[in-house]
Amino acid sequence: MKTDAKEKGHAEKRRLRERRGRRAENAAALWLQLKGYHILDRRARTPACEIDLVAAKGKMLIFVEVKSRASFTTALEAVTPQFQKRLQDAANIWVSRHKKMHDWLWRFDLVLLTPGRLPRHMPDAWRAEKR
Repeated sequence: MKTDAKEKGHAEKRRLRERRGRRAENAAALWLQLKGYHILDRRARTPACEIDLVAAKGKMLIFVEVKSRASFTTALEAVTPQFQKRLQDAANIWVSRHKKMHDWLWRFDLVLLTPGRLPRHMPDAWRAEKR
């Protein structure tokens, strides 16, 4: 019985995190659209990792990681070099699935969200290794 209650508690926490994540991604997508970006894909799943948002502006592809935390500092700290590498691998997979965009330039942006503040968009947040 106790394990069932414990599992239900974990499942509920997971659902809450999922809901919070979706709200943060929706807010980030709206923020980017207001800045003139076109959202091409949301929650793009690849074997490497999930890409929160794929956007475009002109012929530039932008792979966006969305972080919602208590502070901008903790949101930034959540984007480790290991995660950056996984996101780069995911971006390579995404581009390989969308051949018409193969020759587009691309970059990695962050959108950081904290309670009571406007989103912080960090274009070209890090440089990818050569593909």
